[in-house]
Amino acid sequence: MGASTSASTSSLPTVPALSPNSSNSSPTMTPPSSLDLLYLTFNCAKNLLDVPVFATHVQTALRQNATTLPDIVVLSLQEVAPLAYCFIGGYFLNPYLVRYEEAVNTAARRHIHDGSSPDGAVTPTKPYTLLRANNVGYTAILLFARDPSRLKNIQEAEVGFGAAEMGNKGAVGLRMLYEADGGASTELTFVATHLAAMEWNLPRRNANWAAIMRGMAFENPEEVVKSFKTSVTPSPASTPPAEEPPERVRLLDEQHHEQHSRLQQQLHNISVFRPSSHLFVAGDLNYRISTTSPPPSAAFPSLDPDSENYYPDFFRLDQLTRERIAGRTLHGLSEHEVRFPPTYKYDVLPPKSGTQEPELDVPWRFAVHRYPSWTDRILFLDVPSWLQGKTSETPKLNVRAYDCLPVLRMSDHRPVFLRVDVPLISPSDLAPPSGLDPDTSRDPRARLPIEIDPEAWERRAAARRKEVMAGWSMFLWSTKQGAYILAAVLAFSASAYWLYHAL
Repeated sequence: MGASTSASTSSLPTVPALSPNSSNSSPTMTPPSSLDLLYLTFNCAKNLLDVPVFATHVQTALRQNATTLPDIVVLSLQEVAPLAYCFIGGYFLNPYLVRYEEAVNTAARRHIHDGSSPDGAVTPTKPYTLLRANNVGYTAILLFARDPSRLKNIQEAEVGFGAAEMGNKGAVGLRMLYEADGGASTELTFVATHLAAMEWNLPRRNANWAAIMRGMAFENPEEVVKSFKTSVTPSPASTPPAEEPPERVRLLDEQHHEQHSRLQQQLHNISVFRPSSHLFVAGDLNYRISTTSPPPSAAFPSLDPDSENYYPDFFRLDQLTRERIAGRTLHGLSEHEVRFPPTYKYDVLPPKSGTQEPELDVPWRFAVHRYPSWTDRILFLDVPSWLQGKTSETPKLNVRAYDCLPVLRMSDHRPVFLRVDVPLISPSDLAPPSGLDPDTSRDPRARLPIEIDPEAWERRAAARRKEVMAGWSMFLWSTKQGAYILAAVLAFSASAYWLYHAL
């Protein structure tokens, strides 16, 4: 991704596949007690996807340190379509999303055809079934499975933290139970998000993450609170009079504290940090390497290993790593070693003469007004400490690859993907043991970093109504189709007026 200066021009080289023995990967065999997951994030820049190009790059990702197809593929897409289409959804958004389904299945068919299936085996038309395609404004999440019957109890959640809590920036989540052969199962939570942009907006990005923790609920928290209050309605005797013996007041305080703790546990179960679930967060997180824009003389990362500005040296400036370690964002989450170049911001140059379709090698340069940064990331909640040493072989998330794909002409971001074997740890084993003191653990499965907003669903519903109104307004006044509709309405109104007065 880079050239030695911001104005330099280059044709992006293909990032080499890492060997199974490299520090960024593990052996290619999937343990029988795990599921194979591919999670990919991409900022689409509101453009329609070039299916042949994207399918070819996804096929490359499928081959990296693996010979078989993953059990589950999840896409986190930001700026997936123009905002009016995203706010309205449905018919207007589907043409953008369907291209990703086509690309994933095209890549999978090619992967099967290229030798991973037995001789004579019939390649399915659609190796993957699209089970969910949800969005909050610009941000969408797509869930694919090779065997849909293995995924049970799929739940959805969403939160907006753009203007008026609408989804021009926001997050959308999916939660499910994965059942494997032999009765093994595990719970999975996926979050796709797009945080605040601009170098100087670091506090806003951290606040966006706090909004996800507070507002992303997979059930209505207000209903949980109402149900809990109904079950513990205090009797008149439990309310202390003005002159109450100190010992009784203390006991009542302990009772109220215990009830509050039980309520928080129930809210914890519907939060993004559900104690019994794996968690993966992917998106354009927008963390940069500086809080200011680059001056004209700024040194930019280079892809040349011999350059004094070789890109790995810039990663020490990464805001996300610093803020995460300091406990100000992405609480409790881990990230595999980042060895790929910055994923933003690219100026795509005109095609080279003689370029044939599909255009797989796009000429580019770094944009001069933004520091190249690792904005596109995928993080996960690692196996909890209470499972360490519990058995002779502690289960772990086995990362096969964490890498970026080449530049696509449609976007100023590069896609990033994570290929990982997720251990099939049962929900009951993932959850904290009953004897664990939440105050002594930093794992968000044990204690939420921030309390859930009981009115989260109500606030989201109100924001959604605003989105629909704003979407139709933008569609009618800023698109060609909207102009046609307005012209037709005006023509009809004028004709009706003329007929009314002519009769």
